[in-house]
Amino acid sequence: MIIGIDGNEANVVEKVGVSFYTLKLLEHFQKKADRDLQFIVFLKSKPSNDLPRPNAHFTYSIISGNFLWSQTFLPLELYKRKAFGQNIQVFFSPAHYVPRFCPIPVVVTIHDLSYFYYPDEFLKKDLYQLKNWTEYSIKKARTVIAVSNTTKKDIVKFYHTPDEKIDVVYNGGPPRHSERSEKSLNRFKLTQQKYILFVGTLQPRKNVDVLLESFTLFRKGTPGFKLVLVGKKGWLYEHIFKRVEDLGLKKDVIFTGYLKDDQVSMLYKKAFCFVMPSLYEGFGIPLLESMSHGCPVISSFASSLPEIGGNACLYFDPKDPQELLEKLLILKNNQELRKDLIQKGKERTKLFSWQKCADQTLQVLRNSHSAE
Repeated sequence: MIIGIDGNEANVVEKVGVSFYTLKLLEHFQKKADRDLQFIVFLKSKPSNDLPRPNAHFTYSIISGNFLWSQTFLPLELYKRKAFGQNIQVFFSPAHYVPRFCPIPVVVTIHDLSYFYYPDEFLKKDLYQLKNWTEYSIKKARTVIAVSNTTKKDIVKFYHTPDEKIDVVYNGGPPRHSERSEKSLNRFKLTQQKYILFVGTLQPRKNVDVLLESFTLFRKGTPGFKLVLVGKKGWLYEHIFKRVEDLGLKKDVIFTGYLKDDQVSMLYKKAFCFVMPSLYEGFGIPLLESMSHGCPVISSFASSLPEIGGNACLYFDPKDPQELLEKLLILKNNQELRKDLIQKGKERTKLFSWQKCADQTLQVLRNSHSAE
């Protein structure tokens, strides 16, 4: 069996979210590749050094062209290969968009439909593309992979897709590669268990404003604490920096920007807790990463997060900073609860792995081929 894959999401410098998902699947697919299971990964440009190395059964195909690449250049290449007898049995798009007029069965992963809930967070042209290209992809696909039951329900709701066409395959979570030294703490002048951690792209949907308001109240009774915000700047991030200034938090809030895995790993390990205040997540990988590093989690009770976090988190209403403050204070004053959350978190992460995600994704791909 030969599987074609759009690997462009993984071929970027700063890998978060969908890019991280695509990279992890490619790493596991490369290990699975043999004479009977081959992969061709299609890219716009030369593969970066951190992508899996090619071998006889896991190869890269570079197709030049930028504008509407997945809608023009990629399908033309697939038609050409089919005409010359290279029989790719199924094509996998890890992120919402499948090639137009694809001559072979396709499978697509849909991560979230946040643009229906928070359309103001997107440029009009991006919003149009997300809604309409995703709709085309879902209709064209033989099978749709949803990363959570929450995402599956949204696909059924907004795109009126038959339930049986959608398979839920959870993302993995841990591990990130650990850093042995504590240079991350030293670099940002942090003290172990004296900072609250957030990891995610800085954008309105992540609901950092509520975290900032709660932290402002929390630090009044617990001086010396810092708030560490890890992540690259996303859409409409400017107001977050302004909010920090308005609340007088410039000395206590640390923006690290994008960090490599080993640096984030150390920050997880040494944090007082990790807070996931998001208004909407299709899955929420950082939640599991935090648990895997023995860092207790306080999460918003929104979208997929209770589905992924289970009983291993403290939850709060994402629109209520006072409730988040209460959870922070409870965690600060109850060491037994803290230990219990850490233990439950480690057990929870055993339910999720990139190996399981890759194996289940491969099974979906095989099933989609055999359904011809």
